[in-house]
Amino acid sequence: MKYDIIIIGGGIVGLASAYQLLQQNPELKVAIIEKENAVAAHQTGHNSGVIHSGLYYKPGSLKAQNCISGYKMLIDFCNAKNIKYDLCGKVVVATSEAELPQLDMLFKRGIENGLDKIFMIDADKLHEYEPHVKGIKAIVVPYTGIIDYTDVSEKIAEEIKFAGGDIFLGEKVIDINYHTNLTEVITENRTFTATLAINCAGLYSDKVAAFHYKNIDTRIIPFRGEYYMLKPEKRYLVKNLIYPVPDPNFPFLGVHFTRMIDDSVEAGPNAVFAFKREGYDKADVDLVEMFESLTWPGFQKVAAKYWKTGMGEFYRSFSKPAFTKALQKLIPEITEDDLIPAEAGVRAQACDRTGGLIDDFKIIEDNNAINILNAPSPAATSSLSVGKSIAELALKRF
Repeated sequence: MKYDIIIIGGGIVGLASAYQLLQQNPELKVAIIEKENAVAAHQTGHNSGVIHSGLYYKPGSLKAQNCISGYKMLIDFCNAKNIKYDLCGKVVVATSEAELPQLDMLFKRGIENGLDKIFMIDADKLHEYEPHVKGIKAIVVPYTGIIDYTDVSEKIAEEIKFAGGDIFLGEKVIDINYHTNLTEVITENRTFTATLAINCAGLYSDKVAAFHYKNIDTRIIPFRGEYYMLKPEKRYLVKNLIYPVPDPNFPFLGVHFTRMIDDSVEAGPNAVFAFKREGYDKADVDLVEMFESLTWPGFQKVAAKYWKTGMGEFYRSFSKPAFTKALQKLIPEITEDDLIPAEAGVRAQACDRTGGLIDDFKIIEDNNAINILNAPSPAATSSLSVGKSIAELALKRF
């Protein structure tokens, strides 16, 4: 099983990296190794399917650059491959005077990021866009869209195979041996060899990197995002996408409403510490993984700083009335009876040893390996751009 490049992880970033490598150098022998029996099984397949515009991200950051370029590449890819999407737009709503400075900052940031079609509206105009939303001012973001990223991933996988790449499913990596000019990637079933290994393992990216870097300064802390769906007869309450003004001190966007590509409406998520990296259910616990997270010095500092916010998120996790109350801030008509429990997702939040929640893409590399240690939202929107950047890093070695 000899290859030029092995990519560990069959989520959308790993797939996009393989796709871009083969687009730029069709002669390369490229393989993806994925531990599940399908691509896009975790973060990619559990997100809310939003095509992000680049509104939130610090100008000049990798997130901003890749979101804006990746947005255009994603739309072009979908048009070329007949993948369904809808650029339906969204509103970011201020519900109190205290939120207006942050809303203004977001608007300026969006303009700086090149989103010249965004505009502000007052409460009366907001009622025209979203008749059931209560707010005093909002930003209209016409760029934002909805899509199914599993569909995108499966199409990219088809393109990889058509270009001569290989995808191996059900292959969990258990060790990696790095030699001067050769890397051995060992799974439970076989050994692969390559000149270069690219780590796109998402929730386990730090674990894969630790095969090479023994004192890595980054730990993946899993946060579960829990959702409800609106009952079909209450979908009329949400026309498109409705977001609150985010807390600038917390790396999550707050509970919001998302019309999905199948016309269902999702409400959420909260953001609770997960007791297992792939812990999609409240009862999912892995004692080793939980211990590793809780004893990480960086997470202890984060917990000390945000404990009130964290307790609020946990309370909403176990209290449907509290979750409903958070949603009522945007749509007062929502009731508990309108909400049906939906599938949760888990976000891989990278945290450094000093307590920093890493907000941008983080890549460490040497001659043998490229490790994507943090690929936060909007990684799915940005995937083709991020994949192109990773491919360019890799091709310098060939």
